[in-house]
Amino acid sequence: MELIWYPKCSTCMKANKHLKEKELTFTTRHIVEETPSKEELKKWIEIYGQGIKPFFNTSGQVYRQLGLKDRIKDMSVDEAVTLLASNGMLIKRPLLILDDKVIIGYKKEIYEKL
Repeated sequence: MELIWYPKCSTCMKANKHLKEKELTFTTRHIVEETPSKEELKKWIEIYGQGIKPFFNTSGQVYRQLGLKDRIKDMSVDEAVTLLASNGMLIKRPLLILDDKVIIGYKKEIYEKL
């Protein structure tokens, strides 16, 4: 299990704390310092199965600065992963990567089932 996070993000801190309290074995990865690759993102989008939009940090400054709100609906998966891999701050966080599942964001009830 891998938690891809931004350590200063309060939601990410909650996810990290929850996993530690449950004594689960996981690794952490800084989303900006070790931004996921295009290949990883493409694989996770496929596993998640709900398109590209959930992977974008739609409330982030970079998303707004790039004017992605209107562009995202016409974007291909290849265009999306290229953009996401170029800047970790564009990616919704935290991402919890399991063998056969990807969890985007932190929802206590989902983490309780782990």
